[in-house]
Amino acid sequence: MKKVFLLVVCSFCFSTINAQKKPYVIYNAKGKKVSYKKMLKTMEKKDMVLFGELHNNPIAHWLQYELTTDLHTKRPLILGAEMVEADNQKELNDYLSGTIDYKALDSTARLWNNHKTDYAPLVDIAKDNDLVFVASNIPRRYASMVYKGGFEALDTLPSREKEWIAPLPIPYDPELPGYQNILTMMGDHGSPTLVMAQAIKDATMAHFILKNYKEGSLFIHYNGAYHSNDYEGILWYLQLNRPDLIYGTISTVMQENVHQLDEENIGIADFIICVDSNMTTTY
Repeated sequence: MKKVFLLVVCSFCFSTINAQKKPYVIYNAKGKKVSYKKMLKTMEKKDMVLFGELHNNPIAHWLQYELTTDLHTKRPLILGAEMVEADNQKELNDYLSGTIDYKALDSTARLWNNHKTDYAPLVDIAKDNDLVFVASNIPRRYASMVYKGGFEALDTLPSREKEWIAPLPIPYDPELPGYQNILTMMGDHGSPTLVMAQAIKDATMAHFILKNYKEGSLFIHYNGAYHSNDYEGILWYLQLNRPDLIYGTISTVMQENVHQLDEENIGIADFIICVDSNMTTTY
């Protein structure tokens, strides 16, 4: 009788454990489940990693921190992010060097509202380990100029301000599927200049990534997933200028069922972090 009872209890415990929900699962490009260790070992062999996030997703931010910390034990790192604009590089450098504190950085640089919770930990990895952290994105006002007037609007900028943008004129292919999808998603609100505004962001981030890259280092760049999904966006510009480098991409998606990757998410990156759609957000 005791043996039967023990068997029932064990069976119940096993089924309960199996029934536990997982907040996320990592997949490779083919849609096969893989471990975090596999993603880490693959990415440590790259020259550059584009970590595509959903800006308010805590799992993505946590894994950015974990991956960066683990890679720091294996490779010399350079860090960079879409979330800090190029004309705030001086203020960021002052913080990294200890010249100013976080309060001063927050008051002098245009930090995102979720910087303190989601990006400050990544910046502090650079600060604590004397690493370069690149403010890679185009100042928002210039992307807005492109949205309103096309690339030509940037020609009127003084030379000093053009230093915060990819060299003009930028190569541009409006037929890339990712750019075409922007028009589809935006419907009546879509326009050729909206796609140009996306392209100038991608080109500028790629420009500052390559400008700060050092041979033998691993550059980790944090950006919205749409800027690197399907091996386009930033990666398209990187490969255009440095096809010799070895790139890795990570994307983040949300699904109701994380135990099988949806068809539309297969192949969008080397690794896809699939997060439960019920996951809480950071804002």
